[in-house]
Amino acid sequence: MTPPDDFTRAVEAVLFAAETPLTLDAIRAHVGTGDVRAALDQLTTDYAGRGIAIVRRGERWQFQTAPDMAHMLRRDREEPRKLSRAGIETLAIIAYHEPVTRAEIEAIRGVQISKGTLDVLMEAGWVKPAGRREVPGRPLMFATTPTFLVHFGLQSRRDLPGIDDLRAAGLLDPVDLAFDRLEDGEEREEDGAEDGEIAGKAAG
Repeated sequence: MTPPDDFTRAVEAVLFAAETPLTLDAIRAHVGTGDVRAALDQLTTDYAGRGIAIVRRGERWQFQTAPDMAHMLRRDREEPRKLSRAGIETLAIIAYHEPVTRAEIEAIRGVQISKGTLDVLMEAGWVKPAGRREVPGRPLMFATTPTFLVHFGLQSRRDLPGIDDLRAAGLLDPVDLAFDRLEDGEEREEDGAEDGEIAGKAAG
């Protein structure tokens, strides 16, 4: 393997020392003029199959333990807190519909959310304010953060599972599935009634 040039080594050093994922501009601020993206592509290739890898999270890059090695570095520890059901649902709504306002989140969930729910998500670094909707009152909008992508191992929001994936994994609420079955049953009953009416008219 050909040794990397000095510029690529500089990009490597900056990423290695960074505490958080870096954007192209942040890397460029340290290494100066050069093709940062090409250097990242080269490093990604060089580290492929090794114990650590360079990964992209949205528009940010970082070093990360190879997924198949992560279990060796895991430590048994008590989780300081778990998200409530309201927190999980709110985070999911923001991730799939961002940017969204509090009112839009409540409309989708069908219930009000407490201010504390959004506070917890922002304290975790998963959600951030994302400007204001240009409507009367100019309500604040919320969106996910690069930290959200890193924590859940996503390159971008396009990697979020679809509804069919969630259903196959058994992650949809049983009540939601029950409503789906109920709606399917009502549709079949309506279809049956229509067929009966048609048959009756034909017989007449």
